[in-house]
Amino acid sequence: MPYAFLTPAIVLFVVFCIVPIGYSVYMSLRKAQVKGLGLRPGDRTEVFAGTRNYANALKDPELIHSVLRVLGYGLIVVPMMLGLALLFALLLDGTRARLVRSARIAIFLPYAIPTVIASLMWGFLYLPSVSPIVDLLGGADLFAPSTVLYSIANVAVWGGTGFNMMVIYTSLRAIPSDLYEAARIDGASELRIAFRIKIPLIVPSLVMTAVFAIISTLQVVSEPMALKPLSNSIISTWSPLMKVYTDAFERGDLYSAAATSVLLAVATLVLSFGFLRLVGDRAFASEGGS
Repeated sequence: MPYAFLTPAIVLFVVFCIVPIGYSVYMSLRKAQVKGLGLRPGDRTEVFAGTRNYANALKDPELIHSVLRVLGYGLIVVPMMLGLALLFALLLDGTRARLVRSARIAIFLPYAIPTVIASLMWGFLYLPSVSPIVDLLGGADLFAPSTVLYSIANVAVWGGTGFNMMVIYTSLRAIPSDLYEAARIDGASELRIAFRIKIPLIVPSLVMTAVFAIISTLQVVSEPMALKPLSNSIISTWSPLMKVYTDAFERGDLYSAAATSVLLAVATLVLSFGFLRLVGDRAFASEGGS
């Protein structure tokens, strides 16, 4: 009976996840071969290409530059977003917090706004001709090549902090209040309780939010894609996923796009599990030392 209940979900998972992944791997090992002028129906065929598409993708300077941009983007977004989420969660969980429900909704609300709409909203706030904040920043060009990375990162931090805050806040609410009462009886301040009790007990939630943030960073596409029409500093291959889209639907090279997407999936898997392994080993070492 349990398998009967699971069958619909398993079928959907196989059809819409496993099969597309398998087809992408298959396409990444193929290439188009054109005979003559390629005008007749039989002149264009698919042939086995081996790992040639992967080799070309790894040597593609556009992909390398997009990866470097995303790494810089991640170094800004992940620490800032998780730091703000932790700070807001600790403040809302404090004994002196007021209007917790309203503040929680206000912080979470940006996450409920679709990414494309949020990106367009921020994009118009960045435009000097219509923005009410550019003058406050001394007329800075927020779409300049030197600042566009921070502008895109700001959209991601603004939209993702609320979700991570809710995850961390839920974990804080699950901690038994007896621990806090015992610490206060011993004379511990709220700051000391936060660093010595709250944060150590919500490490699993912090790890989970960090993994989600790493995955979303490597797959960033909505923010730069939505802001691209507003700025010449955002090229069509700004991020790896934008490179995949450009290769597949603008250049018509589905085979290279498939190879790049597989490489991106493998990189996401390696970084996520590597981070989990690193954090798990440190947590085990600290428990053994204590």
